[in-house]
Amino acid sequence: ASFTLLCFRSPLVTPLIFGLLLQAPFTHPSTITQPNFVLLLADDLGIGDVGCYGNDTIRTPNIDGLAKEGVKLTQHIAAAPLCTPSRAAFLTGRYPLRSGMDAINDYRVIFWNAGSGGLPPNETTFAKILQHQGYSTGLIGKWHQGVNCESRNDHCHHPLKHGFDYFYGMPFTLISDCQPTEAPEMDRAFRRKLWLSTQMIGLITLTAVLGRLTGLISVHWRTLTCLAGFSLLFFISWFSSYGFVRYWNCIMMRNHGITEQPMVTDRTTSLILRESISFIERNKHKPFLLFLSFLHSHTPLLTTEKFLGRSRHGLYGDNVEEMDWMVGQVLDAIDKEGLRETTLVYFASDHGGWLERQEGERQLGGWNGIYKGGKAMGGWEGGIRVPGIVRWPGVLPAGTVIDEPTSLMDIYPTVVNLAGGEVPQDRVVDGRDLLPLLRGAAAHSEHEFLFHYCGVHLHAVRWHQKDSGAVWKAHYMTPIFSPPGAGACYDRGFCQCFGEGVALHEPPLLFELSQDPSEAKPLSADTEPFFDAVIRKIGRAVEEHRRTLTPVPQQLSVSNVVWKPWLQPCCGTFPFCWCDKEGDN
Repeated sequence: ASFTLLCFRSPLVTPLIFGLLLQAPFTHPSTITQPNFVLLLADDLGIGDVGCYGNDTIRTPNIDGLAKEGVKLTQHIAAAPLCTPSRAAFLTGRYPLRSGMDAINDYRVIFWNAGSGGLPPNETTFAKILQHQGYSTGLIGKWHQGVNCESRNDHCHHPLKHGFDYFYGMPFTLISDCQPTEAPEMDRAFRRKLWLSTQMIGLITLTAVLGRLTGLISVHWRTLTCLAGFSLLFFISWFSSYGFVRYWNCIMMRNHGITEQPMVTDRTTSLILRESISFIERNKHKPFLLFLSFLHSHTPLLTTEKFLGRSRHGLYGDNVEEMDWMVGQVLDAIDKEGLRETTLVYFASDHGGWLERQEGERQLGGWNGIYKGGKAMGGWEGGIRVPGIVRWPGVLPAGTVIDEPTSLMDIYPTVVNLAGGEVPQDRVVDGRDLLPLLRGAAAHSEHEFLFHYCGVHLHAVRWHQKDSGAVWKAHYMTPIFSPPGAGACYDRGFCQCFGEGVALHEPPLLFELSQDPSEAKPLSADTEPFFDAVIRKIGRAVEEHRRTLTPVPQQLSVSNVVWKPWLQPCCGTFPFCWCDKEGDN
């Protein structure tokens, strides 16, 4: 019967087979055992800063080229709107609060190299799994997941403890304090309060001494000595950390050793690029994972003279264009070594652009296109919707655009499965394998719901209603912009996650993102007939999601983020920490 059916349909089958033969061949992933992975993650880059996502004032030909040769994701979502939690989620495939890497307070990122918080040793990164699969694994650039736990050299949070064979870069993050010519950035408002308190205590002490000398105040010298001692101790207690931020946080490491303390920013870009290309060249004969975690485009926007003044978007644009050039250099190295067809390249940003980052008239933060909000805002699209591009010639169809909800956490199972590893079964993994969607074998993302946190506070939830194509998003809290209507929290520099800095919504604000991606027109029961049903559906999903959460130690608690001198990485004998081994070489 099957033979008869085949013969009967042969007039239809023949042209079909002929048409398929004319199509460009796509290699099935199983025929390429253990592809290489080059994961490129920008820092603070807005989705509106890239040409293929609509920017026409910043030139990004190499990133745009990746999109033309691969797959562009238009609804690619970060699991958090700030560096530390977003990167923890990226590395583990899990919402950051599952590992204790999201904040219960206003300290929402790792603040010091000498803090004791960081990515817990019991978390399994994709690098650790690939390491067990025989991959050479390297991290070049930014880490920002902690260093030590109990002693200066235990390196419990270090990249080498989390599956990377090789590390070169910053264990912390780039900040303006690293550039001697820039105004301090780290904890700026708190530092002002400390200075003011020091001056007030000093003034009180000086007044008391003068009063005693002139006989206007009757006070014992012992009391004055204690007051002066307290003034000095108070000053030392905070200036020993905040007065030397450049030495404590702005360091470069190679594996466990410090190469620059403080870092020499003029050569950082060239060294990171050199290390990235060298890693590819050293490992070209075996499968490798290179995670190039850019310091671009975080302030202070380190940009070499070659790129200064080239863009039409000021220093920020110059910095993005330099990063694009670096992407091109890495891609050239892949081509030079004949690895183009066997290497999956991924490009994304850790979260949205920083709208509030300004110095006078200069805008030093990114642009998030049509999307509301930005960095530090856990619910609004501008803080979490980021560029997402995947290229794998011969396997992924070139020039494809996918408008399905995807997450940075999806890279975890995608990379692990392609490398022949197994996703851990002893914990909840929130990422989903992207390959069927990227290859066109699946029409829809596996994500039905995505939960958008600001710290440990659930700000919004996205529901992808696959049968209708609708993407509903309910906001339970939103930041209060300052000044009102400004679109960001310019008065504070960052938007808050809880307390007086947020507005609670009952019922939640509801948007349909496929019709209103800018989240400009909230729906109501009067304007949307399915309003109540959608809110109930999302509410049930939140309850189910919360049942999967278990208590874990809070890595970003105050006790974990404060500076601890006994944990300070030091090139020398503490507190005399200084070296320049790159310069010596």
